[in-house]
Amino acid sequence: MFPVRSLADSGQHDAALYVWRNARRYETCRIASHRDGNASCAHMNLTVWQWALLALGAFFTGLSKTGIAGLGVLAVALFANALPARASTGALLPLLLCADLFGVAFYRKHASWSHLWKLFPWVILGVVAGYFALGRISSAQVQRLIGGILLAMVALHYWRKNQPDKLAAHLPHTWWFAAATGTLAGFTTMVANAAGPVMVLYLLAVGLPKLAFIGTGAWFFMLVNAFKVPFSVQLRLITHDSLLMDAALLIPMVPGAMLGPVILRRLNQAAFEWMVLVLTVLASMRLIF
Repeated sequence: MFPVRSLADSGQHDAALYVWRNARRYETCRIASHRDGNASCAHMNLTVWQWALLALGAFFTGLSKTGIAGLGVLAVALFANALPARASTGALLPLLLCADLFGVAFYRKHASWSHLWKLFPWVILGVVAGYFALGRISSAQVQRLIGGILLAMVALHYWRKNQPDKLAAHLPHTWWFAAATGTLAGFTTMVANAAGPVMVLYLLAVGLPKLAFIGTGAWFFMLVNAFKVPFSVQLRLITHDSLLMDAALLIPMVPGAMLGPVILRRLNQAAFEWMVLVLTVLASMRLIF
């Protein structure tokens, strides 16, 4: 006779098979998301610790757009620690764009458009180069490259500040300095959302006061981030799931954006410049090491 399996045994077998299949599906999804940077399934199984990192990153995103410019790279690092590298860039982009709207709303009258028009053609070139570079270079290589360039720009900034001659004063206003900065900003913002320190050093070099500094940066990043959206969608860095996650992260982002102008009003120009330079150096060291 064939053995007759009880209903209880059958139910236990079906339950075990269901658990096993779902575990395999989750593991396959997790491996694929880390290998390919695909955000479509990675965001649906986040731990409490990952959500905490993302919420803190969202708060710093809002604060960096309206008050403390150098905090932007810290938000990038928090997202990159919570999500796969490629997925983190697509997940952060819509949140950055929402925070940019706050920056433009607060400081729209303080932008220096003459400097923006010098940068935009070169930024477009950098974004296109970054689009083709994605998938061909690793995240670690990009991070070390950006970190090294930023440290070189900090050194150039200090050299210029300590040189009384006309060459040092004229350097940030040359066409090739704007071309190099714009191309680098476009490339780094496309591959890693890490153009913040590049723009910080450029805006400091051209001598903008803090309100014009924040206002010019707000318009720059809102327009550039909007330009990047079709590229990120085509690369499947922005997905339905990532947008749902971003909607939840608006909750910590908005208080950060509202707090920024309060902090900025209490900072004098010297303290503001010192703070953003220190944050840029720390961000550079974090990218390299």
